[in-house]
Amino acid sequence: MPRPVQHLAPQPFGIAACALAITPNREIQLLPAGKFAGQDGRPHDAPGWYMDAELAARLIEAAKSRKNPYVIDYDHQTLFIKQNGKPAPAAGWFHQLEWREGQGLFAVDVKWTDRAVEMIDAGEYRYISPVIGYDKATGAVTSIYMAAVTNNPAIDGMGEVLLAAAALHFSLSPPTPLSEDNTMEELLEQLRWLLNLPVGSPAEDITAHLQKLVDQLKKDEPEATAAASFSLVDYLVSQRQVMAALSSTTPDPAKYVPIGAMTALQEKLAALSATQGKDRVDEIVTAALSSGKLLPAQEAWAREYGAKDIAGLSAYLDAAPAIAALSSMQTRTQPPVPASGVAALSASQKEMCRVMGVSEADYLKTLKEVAGA
Repeated sequence: MPRPVQHLAPQPFGIAACALAITPNREIQLLPAGKFAGQDGRPHDAPGWYMDAELAARLIEAAKSRKNPYVIDYDHQTLFIKQNGKPAPAAGWFHQLEWREGQGLFAVDVKWTDRAVEMIDAGEYRYISPVIGYDKATGAVTSIYMAAVTNNPAIDGMGEVLLAAAALHFSLSPPTPLSEDNTMEELLEQLRWLLNLPVGSPAEDITAHLQKLVDQLKKDEPEATAAASFSLVDYLVSQRQVMAALSSTTPDPAKYVPIGAMTALQEKLAALSATQGKDRVDEIVTAALSSGKLLPAQEAWAREYGAKDIAGLSAYLDAAPAIAALSSMQTRTQPPVPASGVAALSASQKEMCRVMGVSEADYLKTLKEVAGA
């Protein structure tokens, strides 16, 4: 978890001791492409440093947003100013970065001092060593702070250099233009974590998400947020206390029942309802068969229909005419009294044929056979 912004803590620093040779040209390579490490085995708190096109794009955008150029000093003396009190003259400056696929990240507008040009031409300095910030989990390079010309990229006393870098870039004393940029980046990093935004999200996205948070708080707590003394920290603490109190409260048994008991009751009610529904369908179908409103061949259909829609079955049977030949049948051993022939189907019988998918002619034929039996 990041530390509170009011006590800004440094992002992990590393001296990228890549042993990249330099010449007094306007272009120098700062970082190689892919995975790399220092000559002394650093970083020890990450799987290795890493640089690719996507990471480079973020560094390039960060460089464009800076008002002041990056400094190149001698042997990282800028990091030791407070320790040894010696001056830290610049060897050069750069502002523009460029990614070259398969090679790495370059500074392409380096302005060397006359003294630095003479010393590099004379072979007094041979390597460039950038100071970077990186993600401990992945080793991905997230920031470039400065660089130095040096003859020993794997610097002795590296721990002291890192502490000096942290003191320089995140001191709470009146900031220099260089530390202002880094302090702002640290603040943005903290806000990205708070809002669960991707690493490298621009300030515009952070501002937009902060505004959403403010709007939601004003909507949920209009009275609290209206006060000039509103504190988000105090509000979150109070909400946490409310949740803790609710979690520790024992429910009133008179108002709540166990989920298991409720589920069992629901299952019993469902079973009882199904049984009652089946009994009601049996009653309706039996009455319809007895009154001649259903043919024996229709019984299975009627039961299936009633199981799905008992009201629909009742409505259908209420409108269906009784078949005299069927209603006059008393027992299976005593034939019914002969009835007059059936000449045509009624409207309800035709509707029944449509619902059942039965031919009207076949149904009429069946009725005549039953009536003449």
